[in-house]
Amino acid sequence: MKVDGGCHCGWVTYEAFVSRDVVNICHCTDCQKLSASAYRVAIASEEANFKLLNNSPKDYIKKSNNGTPRIQAFCPECGSHIYATSIDNIGNRIFNIRLGSVTQKDQFNPTKQVWCRSALPWVFDLKNIPRIDKQS
Repeated sequence: MKVDGGCHCGWVTYEAFVSRDVVNICHCTDCQKLSASAYRVAIASEEANFKLLNNSPKDYIKKSNNGTPRIQAFCPECGSHIYATSIDNIGNRIFNIRLGSVTQKDQFNPTKQVWCRSALPWVFDLKNIPRIDKQS
């Protein structure tokens, strides 16, 4: 499926082809800290199917749990996270696009959760928390 998206301020925009079958929720402590949230949701795109449309994001290199360096790309203006990918195999990488940056995000459902041992205890049971349609 073709999607488009970008950061909050519009400095970084992109288009990509993605699969509805690869939408992951990551509960690792790095994703919690980098997103300033309980978890992060990403959808995969092959590098050949990902295209920046205007400005390039800023790259932050972080080492994963196994020591592999990973690019965390975000807007240098507003700080919105755009994707993560490897630093090796340029041309054949997978871009894990942050679902919140995708315009068509409402058309995707998570297909897998990873690093569940790091999940905050309440994330699997939100049904009894009051819901409010919008902030007043």
